[in-house]
Amino acid sequence: MANTTPISDDVKAEVLRLHAEGHSRNHIARTLGISAGSVTNICRAADRSFDRSETKQATEARTVDLAAGRVRLAEKMLAASEDMLDRIDDEYLVYNFGGKDNDYNEHTLESAPVEVRRNIIVTAGITFDKLTRIVERANTGTEEAIGMLDQLAAGFKAAAAQYRADETLADDPE
Repeated sequence: MANTTPISDDVKAEVLRLHAEGHSRNHIARTLGISAGSVTNICRAADRSFDRSETKQATEARTVDLAAGRVRLAEKMLAASEDMLDRIDDEYLVYNFGGKDNDYNEHTLESAPVEVRRNIIVTAGITFDKLTRIVERANTGTEEAIGMLDQLAAGFKAAAAQYRADETLADDPE
């Protein structure tokens, strides 16, 4: 059950003070022992909000990192599947332990048995399917990263233009 105890005016004032110092919503909540939602509500009531741009950028960077991880995983899956397919027609060693003396017996077959060959082909098919999906997602992440970089570049360009305009006004003797 949620705590319905009203938050004191002193705590509300402390929330606003910490907000003014630039602390994050979660930091304020942990420091004061109240919920993050309460911090948000107190700040919203005072016409204040939290800058979420860093969170957005961190989330976008994490998305790019995850896309790169998926590509690395796809490369490993592909290499393992290719290795299995390359060796499907190689000689295949079968062995067992058993009997009253726990004997070891082995026999080399000309190629893998049908059930092993089927498992290799099914595994390669699953890998192909997963690889296709991973690469599609990775491409989407790359496009998002490029879009984010384009937005940053546009922001830098606008900031530089504003800086140049401000410098021109400052240099104008009139």
